[in-house]
Amino acid sequence: MDIIAALRDPGVYPDAASRVEFLQTYISYIFLTERHAYKIKKPVNFGFLDFSTLKKRHYFLEQELHLNRRLAPEIYLAVLPLVVHQGRLQVGGSGRAVEYALQMVRLPQDKMMDELAARRALTTVMIDNLIERLAAFYPQAATGPRVNKFGDLTVIRYNHMENFSQIRSFVGTALSAAAFQDMVNFSENFMQRYASLFTQRIKAGKIRDCHGDLHMKNICITNGVYVFDCIEFNPRFRYGDVAADISFLAMDLDFHNYSDLSDYFINRFASVSHDSEIFRLVTFYKCYRAVVRGKINALASVEPELAPEAQQLARQTAQAYFDLAWSYSRKEAA
Repeated sequence: MDIIAALRDPGVYPDAASRVEFLQTYISYIFLTERHAYKIKKPVNFGFLDFSTLKKRHYFLEQELHLNRRLAPEIYLAVLPLVVHQGRLQVGGSGRAVEYALQMVRLPQDKMMDELAARRALTTVMIDNLIERLAAFYPQAATGPRVNKFGDLTVIRYNHMENFSQIRSFVGTALSAAAFQDMVNFSENFMQRYASLFTQRIKAGKIRDCHGDLHMKNICITNGVYVFDCIEFNPRFRYGDVAADISFLAMDLDFHNYSDLSDYFINRFASVSHDSEIFRLVTFYKCYRAVVRGKINALASVEPELAPEAQQLARQTAQAYFDLAWSYSRKEAA
């Protein structure tokens, strides 16, 4: 049975859908009904994530449900089995699962933070409301020895160097050799120069079980503030310094030509959370996060299931994020 084709039929869903919209990323298939969103994980293995078996896909959907309820409990509803009943696929119900889907409340697309930014509709009030949500989240997020080790400079260096190794094949297409080398040099020099700062952050309790993917496409500002789609597939990308999490969104505000709001966001968060050391780390983590977004889009640009125009858009977006990362490395070196 072609599960993806079957899921385009509104009749297979439990919410009396009359139409289904289909989207995909490089790791997920997403089906949108009028009221809900259903996410299916692709059977892929990129090393840093592994959804290659049904058991693993089920496990990581359960993780996604649990972890995202920390910041958006109203949105994340259930993990449902996909079963075959009388020869027809059905979302939910009893029987042997042939796949699993995460069921979520569908959020209004025009209220996503990147959409608001595109319309130049972001305001300081929105940023303040987001800060209020985040400032309450981080002190309650898990910490302790198991999490703290991810704030160790050895792990941070590994994360950065792994990131660079994964974009090396895109040098010459999505970024220049000069940009690549400048970013590598900047990251390594910063870690050497400020080694003691990373140790201080661990002692100060700033290493937490964070969101891990705090960019504008994962934030909806409507009748409340909903921060969703955290990293569930690898705790190494979620455990880390609060500064690394915050810098991700600050970077994305820069990317969307909201540098003033980016600065406002960092200044206000540092004040509310009583964490002035963030200022010493922001550019370092902004550079890292811009490379991450560049990498994600570069990988999408060679995803064979995407249409050529989608691949081209992903390639252009990757180039823009890599250019931003390069600007951070040059700014700090100046």
